[in-house]
Amino acid sequence: LVQLVESGGGSVQAGGSLRLSCAASGYTYSSYYMGWFRQAPGKEREGVAVIYTNGGITYCVDSVKGRFTISQDNAKNTLYLQMNSLKPEDTAVYYCAADPSYLYWTPSIATMRDKLKTSDFGYWGQGTQVTVSS
Repeated sequence: LVQLVESGGGSVQAGGSLRLSCAASGYTYSSYYMGWFRQAPGKEREGVAVIYTNGGITYCVDSVKGRFTISQDNAKNTLYLQMNSLKPEDTAVYYCAADPSYLYWTPSIATMRDKLKTSDFGYWGQGTQVTVSS
């Protein structure tokens, strides 16, 4: 059973930075999609960024491109989301997610984008609150 635990959320003023962490355990597959999603009050959950663990290819949505960076530390089984230049509209509960991959090759950017769009992830963390004030 894959377990995901987010941490690193908090309150910050606009323009500030936070780094979210997602500690993963229980991996039994060789490759995973791992992603960050967020949900603001009254809004649908939206994908933010995704990484394919075998190779480290990443994709992030335009609204955070240039500000957020998704990365992984396989030795620590940890996923990160570095968030810089935070804006009030970034306020949300942020969720870490994982999904086993049965591919034998690195996915395309289109595939990565589709994973975020469909939220097709089998495992989810409990979420961590990020609040950006202005």
